[in-house]
Amino acid sequence: MKIRTIALLSVAAAFALPAIAGPQKAGKWQTTIKVEMPGMPMQMPAITHDVCVTPQEAEKPEPPRSDRQKDCTISDYKIEGSTVSWKMSCPKSNMTGDGTMTYSADSYTGEFHAKMGEQTMTMHYTGKRLGECDK
Repeated sequence: MKIRTIALLSVAAAFALPAIAGPQKAGKWQTTIKVEMPGMPMQMPAITHDVCVTPQEAEKPEPPRSDRQKDCTISDYKIEGSTVSWKMSCPKSNMTGDGTMTYSADSYTGEFHAKMGEQTMTMHYTGKRLGECDK
C-alpha cells in the first residue's frame, strides 16, 4: 500500500470515533488521538479536537458513533465500572476493530485496535475535561 493511502486510511479511522461516549462528566472535553501503524516510515502527528458532552449524554452513555462512517456498526458495547469496551465493523471500508477507554474524574485514556485489509493500526486516546461547554 502506498504511504499516502495508508495515511488517509489512518486519518479516516481516527475520525471514525470522534466522541467516545462513556461514564464521563458533562462539559467540554479535549481528545487527542495518536495513530501507530507498523511498517509506516514516518509517524503520523497526533490529532486533537474538543467535544461538548451534554448533561443528557453524560447521563445516558451510548456507543461511539460517526457521521463519517455510516456503514460501521458497534457491538459488544459494555460499561464496567469506569471502563468502556466495544467492537466495531465497517464492511464498506473493510475495517474491524475493538477498543477500550478508562475514565477518571476529569480524564480518560484508551486504545482502539483496527485492521483495514492487511494493515493494522492502533489509536491511542487521551482526554481531559476543560470545563463547561462554550455557549
